[in-house]
Amino acid sequence: MTILLIKSSKYANMIEYKHIDQQLTGMAGEFLTVGKLFKLGLQASVTFGNAKAIDVFAFNPMNNKTFAIQVKTLRKKNCFLLKRENINPEHIFVFIFLNNFETSETFYIVKGETILKNILTFYGSSYKDPDNPSKMPAINYGSLKDYENNWGVFE
Repeated sequence: MTILLIKSSKYANMIEYKHIDQQLTGMAGEFLTVGKLFKLGLQASVTFGNAKAIDVFAFNPMNNKTFAIQVKTLRKKNCFLLKRENINPEHIFVFIFLNNFETSETFYIVKGETILKNILTFYGSSYKDPDNPSKMPAINYGSLKDYENNWGVFE
């Protein structure tokens, strides 16, 4: 019987670090989003995985509206891997680039319905061929530029 000890492998540490880094990146984005929502006067809470497709719930007491929010976070500029099948038109998507520590984060806020109505704009070539979509569809960050700091969606 052969037992593979992955923990002793130098690659195991890289895989473990990558997983931890992804968790830290995701949590940073969720907490930064909640902080911004608090500054706007909304009540907000991170779900901590309790609502699988929703990262943050927010409530605007000025208009009694509740928002389900999905947060997608990257440390630096790249495209956001996200299948269109995972986009709920009722949700709001907050895309964040954390940037380096000395540079402020960049936020892009888009309604799910807006993304779904403009698939080719947001996804570029990922869904250009309906018979052969990309195996790794992604929202291009260039298509998000018009939604930078679009916090008005919570009014």
